Amino acid sequence: MQEKKTLTFVVPAYNMTEYLERCVESLIAAKRNDDIEVLIVDDGSSDGTLKMARKFEARNPGIVRAIHQENKGHGGAVNTGIAAASGMYVKVVDADDWVGPESLEQVLAVLRDEVGKDDPLDMLVTNYVYDKVGKRNKHVVSFRHAMEPGKRLTWDDLGHFGLTEYILMHALVYRTAVVRESKMQLPEHTFYVDFIYAYQPFPWVKSLQYLDTPF
Repeated sequence: MQEKKTLTFVVPAYNMTEYLERCVESLIAAKRNDDIEVLIVDDGSSDGTLKMARKFEARNPGIVRAIHQENKGHGGAVNTGIAAASGMYVKVVDADDWVGPESLEQVLAVLRDEVGKDDPLDMLVTNYVYDKVGKRNKHVVSFRHAMEPGKRLTWDDLGHFGLTEYILMHALVYRTAVVRESKMQLPEHTFYVDFIYAYQPFPWVKSLQYLDTPF
């Protein structure tokens, strides 16, 4: 598939009307968003998720796209989004999550710099935030002790990770071609498929960079 965008956000959404607006608004809030793609994959919702997704698509033509499918679970929705992505890079953002504006600009700056290169970056790693309902304080997971920020790295350059410094789906932006080359197909109707997403493409990742910001 020809790459038309710099970054595709895949947003799996099942009965997420309460959260979807905040999520999507945060993804399209960049100062320049013409090279961003947001794919809202409605996974057979029974509420107004699909209707809301189509409203976003109508309001943001060429940027937001609503995709409807019969329920396949989180993994099936991610698979659909990856297959449809036209971005050079791809990130999965759950519909009840959102991204901060400063971090969005920082990530886009790094990725835009890779466009047109003969040997572009395969993976960007960022921090991520645990923001649990009922908890007063947010917990930021960073990797600054294991990765030097702002430099192109290989696996041999990484240090030791702490017990709580594990890489999850939420920390990763992959080059889309890498995910497709790995032929990853997440199981449908299965819990914790994000762990598969976070590790199966790794053998195809030859270069990575760490950006010390929550995203």
